[in-house]
Amino acid sequence: MFKLFSSPKNTGYITMPHANQSSKKHTSQHQNSIGIFADIQNVSSIKGKGHFLLKFAQSKGRIDCKNVYYNSHYINQVSTKNELEILGMKCVDVPDHSNNSADYRLIADCVQTVAFNPSLKTIILFSGDWDYAGLICILKSLDIKVIVFAQRGSESPRLIKLVGDDNFHFIDELPQLVGNSNKTHPQNTNILSQINYDDAIKCLIKAINTALSQGKPTVFGHIDKLMRQLCPKYQG
Repeated sequence: MFKLFSSPKNTGYITMPHANQSSKKHTSQHQNSIGIFADIQNVSSIKGKGHFLLKFAQSKGRIDCKNVYYNSHYINQVSTKNELEILGMKCVDVPDHSNNSADYRLIADCVQTVAFNPSLKTIILFSGDWDYAGLICILKSLDIKVIVFAQRGSESPRLIKLVGDDNFHFIDELPQLVGNSNKTHPQNTNILSQINYDDAIKCLIKAINTALSQGKPTVFGHIDKLMRQLCPKYQG
């Protein structure tokens, strides 16, 4: 429902938004946003490649959602989850031994996310399982681009055909894909300070100890903020 507002009688004029402001607002509302959904059980080789995953997604647009699904009953999945959580991923535990339980949760969350976020134009799905064919068809019917990353040896040929060769990749190709995107979209890194590995570890430990002494949680967001405060060379 739209409402029309008239200006007060004593003003004699109506203030209108500047054309550039309207244009900027329109552009921001339609900016391409990205959603990441990963099933760790199907893509165990994602371990150690989380930063490449995020860089690839950032090259496509603004990341609005980054969900990872795992089963806490499996140590290897928890290990991967811990690594991705440090990078700011939202990790969802599905401690259910029944078949496809993580798949169902991921699909339900993805559909709900898309329903409440019309700006989502691209979904990056980490799983080569044919069980996600229905979800992909739903997303494509909504004009949402779907990019699939699979683990070698577990990919479904029918799934590849469904999304198309251009939108299908293997996880071990992430470093190369990120390198290519950097060449295509060069970024100015002159303003970034550099911190070596040893200093970064010392800064991390210092930030954790500071958080503990303050009775604060040692979650990624808070630790990242402390590290930026304690170590000027650390830029995230």
